[in-house]
Amino acid sequence: MEWLNYHHLLYFWTVAKEGSISKASRELRLAQPTISGQIRALENSLGERLFQRQGRGLVLTDVGRVVYRYAEEIFSLGREMQDALKDRPTGRPLRLQVGIADTVPKLIAYRLIEPALRSGERTHVVCVEGKPERLLPLLAVHGLDLVISDAPVGPVKVRAFSHLLGESGTSFFASPKLAKSLKGKFPECLNGAPFLLPAEGWTSRRSLDQWLNSNGIRPSVVGEFDDSALMSVFGESSHGVFAAPTAIEKELLRQYSLVRLGRIDSLRESFYAISVERKLKHPAVLAISEAARNLLLVGSSHTA
Repeated sequence: MEWLNYHHLLYFWTVAKEGSISKASRELRLAQPTISGQIRALENSLGERLFQRQGRGLVLTDVGRVVYRYAEEIFSLGREMQDALKDRPTGRPLRLQVGIADTVPKLIAYRLIEPALRSGERTHVVCVEGKPERLLPLLAVHGLDLVISDAPVGPVKVRAFSHLLGESGTSFFASPKLAKSLKGKFPECLNGAPFLLPAEGWTSRRSLDQWLNSNGIRPSVVGEFDDSALMSVFGESSHGVFAAPTAIEKELLRQYSLVRLGRIDSLRESFYAISVERKLKHPAVLAISEAARNLLLVGSSHTA
């Protein structure tokens, strides 16, 4: 059996925490070459690079970030053990590491994850946003407990299970000024209207394009965004109509100066919890799944 050298791990963790070998050298009271050699030994034993150079500094690689999270957990447990032996209170919170696909609207992600902080147990939430192809490998090596996405697991070399959290219809929004200038009833008023779209490749973009085409609606596209919050800001500033899940309609109307032009229930977005478990077990993940029942599966037939 190969044993992990915890001295090497400690030196790696200190460098990652301090941000440089020179600062870690002062903290550990060791020579810089000694620390560098110990980190190389750890990299050789793991068979992976943990740091990469960026300018004059060092940054963690994707594997380095995973190892750092485990090191943080290991040394946190060590401190907790010392506190327990000295009769100090520990009160360690439940840790939940969530990956959020960058195609999921931030308001949806917040509404799904926030109940985990009210699950009855003290919970420490770590949120990582990125593309699914970057998040799923972290899930596979237990660097994440869960990935929230708007699409199920695709053809990737990761054994994972997609749990449908629910669906939402689609609402269309505009600033009051722009809404007054549109001609006709919804959805005919979208024809020729300035329009803000999600970026190419997003699941919601494909669905929206198909719906517009099938209904003979030809808006005038003025912007494309890979950030739904930024798209909302542009919409509030009268630059164009945009679509968003009906599930967050109330939040959008409350946070931004917008009016709802109408809803299309048949234009649906789905959201998934992706895990390495066939059955969800993590208490905080179960709280997320329960919250989805109240948030999603909403929408009604289109109305003006």
